[in-house]
Amino acid sequence: MVFSSLIFLFLFLPLALGLYYSVPHGWRNMMLLAASLVFYAWGEPVYVFLMIFSTVFDYANGLLIDKFRERAAAARLIFIGSIAVNIGVLCFFKYAGFLAENLHRLTGLSLQVSDLPLPVGISFYTFQTMSYVIDVYRNQVPVQRNLISFGAYVAMFPQLVAGPIVKYGDIAGQLGMRKITLARFGEGAELFIRGLAKKVLLANNIGLLWAEVKATPAEDLSALSAWLGIIAFTFQIYFDFSGYSDMARGLGRMFGFEFPLNFHYPYTARSITEFWRRWHISLGSWFREYVYIPLGGNRTGPWKRLRNLLVVWLLTGLWHGASWNFVLWGLYFGVFIALEKRLLLPWLAGKPRAVSHVYTMLVVIIGWVWFEFGHLTAAGGFLAAMFGLGGHGWADRQSWYDLSMYGMLFLILALCATPLPGQALLRLRGKLGRIGAAAVPLLYGGCLFVSTAYLVNATYNPFLYFRF
Repeated sequence: MVFSSLIFLFLFLPLALGLYYSVPHGWRNMMLLAASLVFYAWGEPVYVFLMIFSTVFDYANGLLIDKFRERAAAARLIFIGSIAVNIGVLCFFKYAGFLAENLHRLTGLSLQVSDLPLPVGISFYTFQTMSYVIDVYRNQVPVQRNLISFGAYVAMFPQLVAGPIVKYGDIAGQLGMRKITLARFGEGAELFIRGLAKKVLLANNIGLLWAEVKATPAEDLSALSAWLGIIAFTFQIYFDFSGYSDMARGLGRMFGFEFPLNFHYPYTARSITEFWRRWHISLGSWFREYVYIPLGGNRTGPWKRLRNLLVVWLLTGLWHGASWNFVLWGLYFGVFIALEKRLLLPWLAGKPRAVSHVYTMLVVIIGWVWFEFGHLTAAGGFLAAMFGLGGHGWADRQSWYDLSMYGMLFLILALCATPLPGQALLRLRGKLGRIGAAAVPLLYGGCLFVSTAYLVNATYNPFLYFRF
């Protein structure tokens, strides 16, 4: 079940909210957990037991680490066992086929690995349970003794399948006590509708162009068609994923939780370093806190810092998928960030904003080619088309037609990828007083109506991050 579906919007969500607010405060975590298990089991009736296993396993590990805290060796053994099992489960479902295939290529050894479907959200909830165990072991958060509360944290449906990755310490207090007001509920509803509109009206529509371009053989693409296509994907993945994150944060607020910001206008960045401070913030924060800093972070010499960066970006690529294109994509950004730390940032600081922004977007857009194409040869062919080496030169009739059809949408997307629309809305609400206070909710109501009308007739409604 996805948030941008009629079943979720008009059946599951109203029922979940109604039941949640109809029970006493002490029962709300139980109701949230039950709703979350139904939500997950709707599409993953078997793998819901895997998520339950992860929840109970790491809940027990937290208790055991706390119990044996004075016996350092025992606590360390429990901690290592927990991390090993979590990574083992993730590797089995996500990377076993990839490892077996590459082992066969290297050694000729043939391993029979079942082609299991990837459990939805496994990368997200595994990282959440691991962060809890790590922080309990470090004595940075108190152990959670209520299994229902811990289960609600792990399985919470607003952020279960696509994040943001919420560390236990971020909402530990909210699990026990959270203040819910009508104003906060309204803010959550507005944030959810904004995310829905980004996903349904912007990402889905520009995604149609990318689907058309991607289905065309690279040798049949002109350079203009290739650039229009990958820029379309650049916007699609941003509005798709950030829209889903906005919906998650809005839902969390409607249930009384405050989730961390996951996107902060990344396409306004002036360097790759800044871009990754703004894109999928919760993932970057997780790797920084649990991998980069433990490896030594910036406190080591230049070569070890480079090693630490490349390890983090190798893992970031692999987190997105078991394929060499993701490995290359991760290392690609790792190299640029390393270059910026050593050379490029001082150079960029002295350049006009337009120069640094164009540099950043070129690196990001080319990076999306490696991200989106599962085969490196296909990615290479598409890059060749982007630089005029395809069979149709620099432009053709199809590319001019696509530009005329989608040009206005590209302008709208570019504008909506900046803070300007949000700032204009705040000014409208502030300047018009009571009229503005009434007009803005009406505007959101209109967005909900148009998004719903689109969903009624839509045949194209993917969610890109389900595959991760």
